[in-house]
Amino acid sequence: MAPDHLHAALTLTHPAGRVGAERIALLAAVRRTGSISAAAREVGLSYKAAWDAVQVLNNLFDRPLVVPSAGGTRGGASVVTDAGAAVIDGFAAVEAELASALERLERGIAGGLVLPLLWGSGMRTSARNALRGTVSRVTAGTIDAEVMLAVADGVEIVATVTRDSVARLGLAPGASALALVKSSLVVLARGEGLRTSARNCLPGTVVARDDGEVTSEVTLELALGKTLTATLTRASADALELAEGVPATALIKASHVLLALD
Repeated sequence: MAPDHLHAALTLTHPAGRVGAERIALLAAVRRTGSISAAAREVGLSYKAAWDAVQVLNNLFDRPLVVPSAGGTRGGASVVTDAGAAVIDGFAAVEAELASALERLERGIAGGLVLPLLWGSGMRTSARNALRGTVSRVTAGTIDAEVMLAVADGVEIVATVTRDSVARLGLAPGASALALVKSSLVVLARGEGLRTSARNCLPGTVVARDDGEVTSEVTLELALGKTLTATLTRASADALELAEGVPATALIKASHVLLALD
């Protein structure tokens, strides 16, 4: 039996998730078709799975890769931005270089010693929301510190972490970090003049709602390409009349925000 061949499979690993060939293929399909729904059919995904993947990509990168428009499963024009095109082309270029490198290894260049080092794993998290940003301010207390992360123009998320974590992660103004928030810890509200103890009050617009028998998953767009998803009871979603296009505010305690680095 002939020995197995090595295959190059590039994956960009973040604490919040992974960007691999499947998501890049979806991104490329959106560029070709101009539609998330059409791209989903092309790569064999449901519309919801494709839409979720696009939101993850937009949130993980500094700039949105896709600017979607209304249309849902019926289809709607979605534009892959210059940043998205750069990611597609850059991924393909790196993948080609990786394939070339593995081909050389397979021909025997230190293969027996180097190959075990090629297999690695990345941190994974159950947090539904992962937003990349830049630390804009750190306010140190006696034990804890308040870290403010700018995730988009005019959108900042505040996290409370220990001073030890600030030092260990190197959280200082200008540092890049990811804010991780479970969707079950995001509270949605409507109306103006809200008074709440939540440190984070993030206004946005509902861009998607997916109902189950008991719960609903509602996604707000905070800024272009930056979204936040909340899980709440369907009865609450109905009572708040949360539908696409409706303004709402996401409330998150600073202690419910986790910070992570690449």
